[in-house]
Amino acid sequence: MARISVVIITCNRREQLRETLAHMTSLPDAAPVFVADNGSADGTADMVAREFPGVRLFRLAENLGAVARNVAVEEVTSPYVAFCDDDTTWQPGALTRAADLLDAYPGLGSVTGRCLVEPGLAEDPITPELRESPVPGPDWLPGPALLGIMAGLTAVRVSAFREVGGFSTRMWLGGEEELFALDLAARGWWMCWAEDVVIHHAPSKLRDPRHRRRLGIRNTLWTLLLRRPWPAVFRRGRDVLRTAPRDAATAAALLDVLRGLPWVLADRRVVPEHVEHGLRLLEAPQRESKARRYVG
Repeated sequence: MARISVVIITCNRREQLRETLAHMTSLPDAAPVFVADNGSADGTADMVAREFPGVRLFRLAENLGAVARNVAVEEVTSPYVAFCDDDTTWQPGALTRAADLLDAYPGLGSVTGRCLVEPGLAEDPITPELRESPVPGPDWLPGPALLGIMAGLTAVRVSAFREVGGFSTRMWLGGEEELFALDLAARGWWMCWAEDVVIHHAPSKLRDPRHRRRLGIRNTLWTLLLRRPWPAVFRRGRDVLRTAPRDAATAAALLDVLRGLPWVLADRRVVPEHVEHGLRLLEAPQRESKARRYVG
């Protein structure tokens, strides 16, 4: 039985997904691949079924966003799952290395890899923040401790994923990983970054940056309200809004936040103090990070 499986979510990116699947299905790591198609209207699902018959395909009737990963993970039988976007490709040996780390450290819930951006293969701007993470971790941890992940660069222990319920149905997509990571940490799972787990990212041009920014701001503020003490909510929320353009997309995000307050406050569960301590240490680097500007 395979130690690690790959789950890819996609929507209306047929040509880019074809390239990604050609790469992922030819890796020497030989991991089973699952594709959850979020109701594509461009023939994506038919392409997968026709050209990649060895891939397990889920034809979803509507766009579930990140929750499509939950649907696929329900069928995964390996102990670990690597998430992959339709514009990211895990490089040869990366899946095996991630599985080796998860094998070796039972307290490790996830491993996030090093992202190189195509075509020049420069490091993604988030990389220095991960490499130099100030979050305290145990001595056994094989890399810098994290309190956040990027799904398309991360391998997760399936039992830990299921323990926290996967990705929130409320968040849909765009920064949905923040809440997931905090819930892992609150349950005692450690997350780390690994320099030698390498993933390439070829950013798709088929996206609406303003809509993604709206979702990102909304989900970040919702996560603050759901899991952080009130002083941190106001402090970090101010930092987020300071970097956001004062336009219709930001205003719409704030309106979304207000509309969600009834369920957010009902579901509010502040993280344990040791997790909050790590989050406070992250605030300064996040404030200076070029990768955390809501400017699209």
